[in-house]
Amino acid sequence: MNWTERRERFRAILAGDRCVHPGSVFDPISARIAEDLGFEIGMYAGSVASMAVLGAPDIVLLTLTEFADQAYRICRAGNLALLVDADHGYGNALNVRRTVEELETAGICALTIEDTELPQGYGTVGSTRLISLDEGVAKVRAALDARQDPGLVIVGRTGAAQITNLADAIERVTAYEKAGVDAVFLSGIKTLEQVQAISAAVRVPIMLGGSGSGPADRETLAKLGVRVSLQGHQSFMAAVRATYDTLKALRDGTRPEDLTGLAAGSMMKTLTRDADYDRLMKVFLGG
Repeated sequence: MNWTERRERFRAILAGDRCVHPGSVFDPISARIAEDLGFEIGMYAGSVASMAVLGAPDIVLLTLTEFADQAYRICRAGNLALLVDADHGYGNALNVRRTVEELETAGICALTIEDTELPQGYGTVGSTRLISLDEGVAKVRAALDARQDPGLVIVGRTGAAQITNLADAIERVTAYEKAGVDAVFLSGIKTLEQVQAISAAVRVPIMLGGSGSGPADRETLAKLGVRVSLQGHQSFMAAVRATYDTLKALRDGTRPEDLTGLAAGSMMKTLTRDADYDRLMKVFLGG
């Protein structure tokens, strides 16, 4: 588990001239699948974490400890360079420091800290608000100060483009850049023109959130400084659907041997690294 080498690979992507789509992962097996398929980086999102760990919607019920524990399990499963969504840092700027400490220890390569006002406050249900720019800057400064390994990537994130307006989003990411972040992350970006405006305003690498193909193809985004563009978290949704369909079929009387769409035994052996464990048992257990 060479955290340094993984972080160097992640930073090489940010320093390069390509835009990559991360593989959305949520547990050790999904991380190994993404790694085996050749994804350059993995993405562990707060929304997926809430569903995978708690079976709850994305309303910030998950604790930092629960999030960091699952991130560690994902990191130790293989050699995937992992980007994580650390939400609002689980509190104020001092909580952000603790968040960085825990996630850096877990082995991640990069984390985003966003400026959304979380969790939902009393009387604000149905609305999404941003913290002040000053507080947002204080949070990313705290994150940078807490970092022990300079290889860890700290990303300032904002959803201002869809909550307030693009001008506010640009003001925020330029302030985060000035504070020293390694990259900026913007959610709610819908058009190529918005990306162009952001690209003209910042010099650090850009990351884009999203749940589809994005505002442009990867080649176009790469020319504008976008290095990471999310596509959503369909892998988790697909796993839920497959589990539901399989259990329903069994409950409805389908014989196990008649089920379709199951992972073959050879795939399961590959993903559980069966050959490695078989060798270790022979070496250390007298097999």
